[in-house]
Amino acid sequence: MKTFMPLPADVQKNHKWFVIDAAGQTLGRVCTLAAMVLRGKHKPDFVPHIPTGDFVIIVNAGKVKVSGKKLTQKIYYRHTEFPGGIKTDSLAQLLETKPNRAFEIAIKGMLPKNHTGHLLMTRLRVYNDGAHPHQAQNPQPLTVRA
Repeated sequence: MKTFMPLPADVQKNHKWFVIDAAGQTLGRVCTLAAMVLRGKHKPDFVPHIPTGDFVIIVNAGKVKVSGKKLTQKIYYRHTEFPGGIKTDSLAQLLETKPNRAFEIAIKGMLPKNHTGHLLMTRLRVYNDGAHPHQAQNPQPLTVRA
């Protein structure tokens, strides 16, 4: 039995675009679906070392919901690279000011930590409202299972 290995040139020809509406959906479920599509695990020709995934557009990022006390208890840390420059934001503050950043952090943690993961992050687009400038790519809607 032969093992099929797709070539990177063949895989790059058939990238699709998907749009996910995050309004009223749970943050984690939207992010796991987006990470799976970005990685390409939904395709029969998935190979771990070749970026076989598709492009993902997430709209209405500010209208996402979370369960439990995550809005106040989940803390995001960043550092300014100056002494004593650690900054903290709760999930509620992050969703209020930069909701796309919460999605990017969550999805980045679900992708490989190498060159392939960095390349896959460039295929993610997150928008705060329902409009996006990618109508020319004919994105197909993707629904999140509850």
